[in-house]
Amino acid sequence: MRISGINIPDNKRLEIGLTAMYGVGRPRAHEILAKAGVDFGRKPKDLSAEDEMKIKNAISEYITEGDLRREISRNIKRLKDIQSYRGTRHIKHLPARGQKTKKNTRTIRGNTRKTMGSGKKKVEKK
Repeated sequence: MRISGINIPDNKRLEIGLTAMYGVGRPRAHEILAKAGVDFGRKPKDLSAEDEMKIKNAISEYITEGDLRREISRNIKRLKDIQSYRGTRHIKHLPARGQKTKKNTRTIRGNTRKTMGSGKKKVEKK
């Protein structure tokens, strides 16, 4: 099954498989399947064409994939352009939501732990 350019895994349950799309998590997958009237535990390979169309129509009501990514990047760009506090934090690649930065935030800043060595490498002797 293919929805908006994303292949939904055939061997997983629908409630899990729909989360392969950007912007669809477990709660939204449950909403979509309830709106379409499809059982959560069914697998995409067992769906009829009619059920697939119901699911596609239910998903089209939400912003997903490329549109959502563009909207989020536009929001961040706007914050950077107006030089807000959150925008400057994004520019500096630091946490934007008030977290401490002394010990944590390795994911946003990169793992910059330098533990061993003075920076000068030894030359091998032949």
